[in-house]
Amino acid sequence: MNEITLKKYHGLGNDYLVLDPNKNKLPLQSRNIEMLCRRNFGVGADGLLYGPIWENGKWKVRVFNPDGSEAEQSGNGVRIFAKYLLDEGYIKGRELTLDTLAGEVKVEFLEENGSSMRVNMGRPMYAGPGMKLNGLEGEVVNAHLRFWDNDYNTTCLSVGNPNCVIMMEEVTPQKAKSLGPYVEQASYFPNRTNMQLCKVVDRENIVIEIYERGAGYTLASGTGACAAAAAAKRMGLVDNMVAVHMQGGDLIVEIDDTDTIYMTGSVEQVGTFTLAEHFFA
Repeated sequence: MNEITLKKYHGLGNDYLVLDPNKNKLPLQSRNIEMLCRRNFGVGADGLLYGPIWENGKWKVRVFNPDGSEAEQSGNGVRIFAKYLLDEGYIKGRELTLDTLAGEVKVEFLEENGSSMRVNMGRPMYAGPGMKLNGLEGEVVNAHLRFWDNDYNTTCLSVGNPNCVIMMEEVTPQKAKSLGPYVEQASYFPNRTNMQLCKVVDRENIVIEIYERGAGYTLASGTGACAAAAAAKRMGLVDNMVAVHMQGGDLIVEIDDTDTIYMTGSVEQVGTFTLAEHFFA
């Protein structure tokens, strides 16, 4: 009987399964992705990375949410997949260009074993031409948007995927879990959105709580950290180098004078999981 083997990694508690099509024959179906990511009935994860796919002379990865929907981008997912490629011998050296649905991402390994890396996440695109919102015109920066029963101080931007950053004086997991479903599904966002509740500590530190589209509350998010730092900088609240503190740990986000975002963080392997084929019968 054929077996299905997956690798599991996490970036600051944001965990992903890697399904390598070169080593497995599992059909890429929403029901299979959902089953794998379910924590009580499957292996459990915040998402699934499908690849590597060799296409047009580049390594490509597809990112899936635990509800089976496909995401354009994932900051932690990119770091995790880059380490997987290094661990499995697909690549050598200290640099990698990885293709995603949102475009190319450049990765620089800071350690020989790939446990820490710096990623060029590109430039943010604010609401308007780069990110269409229903019923809103132009950029949405430090604007008041209504979710559920209150108005919130909101900035909307894309860092490869859509994000809604809400500034607050205090952020907690409970606030993220209660407000997140309303923001994710709000009519403003035609493709749903990720949400970050953000507290600015000082010009070099912010704290965020995260509710991700298709995944729910998560301990960390690479794109979420980049989005929150970029929003805070656009509002003039932080400097170019920001430590983003999350429940799962910290990421360092640097935004240079061209508005390009660089994310630095770690990745750890959890283990290898082997499933019998009848698991998906």
